[in-house]
Amino acid sequence: MKQKIVIKVEVKCDKCRIKALTVAADSDGVTSMGFEGEGKDRLVVIGEGVDSVKLTERLRKKNVYATIETVEEVKPPKPEEKKEEKPLPAPPPSPPPPPPPCQPQFQLCEVVYDDPYASNPRCTIM
Repeated sequence: MKQKIVIKVEVKCDKCRIKALTVAADSDGVTSMGFEGEGKDRLVVIGEGVDSVKLTERLRKKNVYATIETVEEVKPPKPEEKKEEKPLPAPPPSPPPPPPPCQPQFQLCEVVYDDPYASNPRCTIM
């Protein structure tokens, strides 16, 4: 059973905080620890099978004044119920694109000019 232990400690310097964290870290079953509260005067220890009384006694032996405030069971968060999502209706089909504009069709024609001055074998004047 995972539990959360809150111990009020009176620490005056960073060296005392390090002592308290070291004692908590050496305890069996501790998974996380840290200081909380307005003045950082509450040591919060989370773990499985942690003996809160022995932990408090060990803190007191290291010249850190400590008292147990709370010991409570940490319950895993309940999974949120997923709401059934209704599939969105498909959007209406888009209209077909308009046909391309009509292009005029051109016919290629060859224009032949009759040159009146060209030498013509039928010309009788010459």
